[in-house]
Amino acid sequence: MVGTGPGAEDLIAPRAQDAIKNADVIAGYRTYIDLVRGLMRDDQKVLSSSMMQEVERCKRALEEASSGRRVALVCSGDPGIYAMAGLVFELSRSAEDSGRPYNTQIEIIPGIPALSACAAILGAPLMHDFASVSLSDLLTPWELIEKRINAAASADFVIVIYNPRSKKRTEQIVRARDIILEHRRGSTPVGIVSAASRESESVTLTTLENMLEHEIHMQSTVIVGNSSTFSWRGRMVTPRGYSGKYNF
Repeated sequence: MVGTGPGAEDLIAPRAQDAIKNADVIAGYRTYIDLVRGLMRDDQKVLSSSMMQEVERCKRALEEASSGRRVALVCSGDPGIYAMAGLVFELSRSAEDSGRPYNTQIEIIPGIPALSACAAILGAPLMHDFASVSLSDLLTPWELIEKRINAAASADFVIVIYNPRSKKRTEQIVRARDIILEHRRGSTPVGIVSAASRESESVTLTTLENMLEHEIHMQSTVIVGNSSTFSWRGRMVTPRGYSGKYNF
């Protein structure tokens, strides 16, 4: 399992680059494979698939690895954060429980998760406690997602929102914003980063009450500040609490 980071080849860790270069098979979502083409060899077997085919993709990767090949299953960001690491372990356990275990060794090579990449672009919004929530209700019931948003907002966590909007899912981000507004001022800083570290990167610093006036899509990550977060010179900053203990 290889994490590519936010997408730019120069941000992929050396260990991940080596795993991709030395693999016999490269597996992954087509868009993510395209991001690492410059690291790949012509003789490598490629197992690419589209969205919504995650289970089949991981099964094929495990089968290839079980046959003795070195497989790099490429994930955007970090494999263990809203990606494929958990599914690979679930499939492996299921196969073992059914008496047909895969003959594999699984190694997770971390990448830079979207929340870290976007936070660095925005400034320092994650300097204190934060929670991340995905608005995709494909695998998680929306009622549970709402419950988690409400809990994070009421506890004054900085909130990182993954998968905020798609062509079919347009109202979830509206509902999420409204829930957070029940606990936060409308002037709370909000950062929107789309396609972080890629050529099409866009960055918006706005407020909770005005965030829906800006473009938000599936490649966007939204970071909502807590009650202490402030904007300064185009940056978003969440204090850790030093000013309350030390004299500046």
